[in-house]
Amino acid sequence: MAQEMLKETQLRLMFETGLNEKGEPIFKAKTFNNVKKEATVDDLYQVALAISSLCSYPLATVERNNSFDVIG
Repeated sequence: MAQEMLKETQLRLMFETGLNEKGEPIFKAKTFNNVKKEATVDDLYQVALAISSLCSYPLATVERNNSFDVIG
């Protein structure tokens, strides 16, 4: 049976930087690599809030991206 092994975790913050000519929001992403694999969702959210407080644009979304190796 195949197994998965967590390889790496990234934290991605999406900021709303303005509006286009149609009035739709424009987003800009900032990705942080080498996030501790053991970090909980609450940990990541607190870090995202702390980082966003230093930015001039409002935080739109917070994403956690995990990469896995599949071992057969």
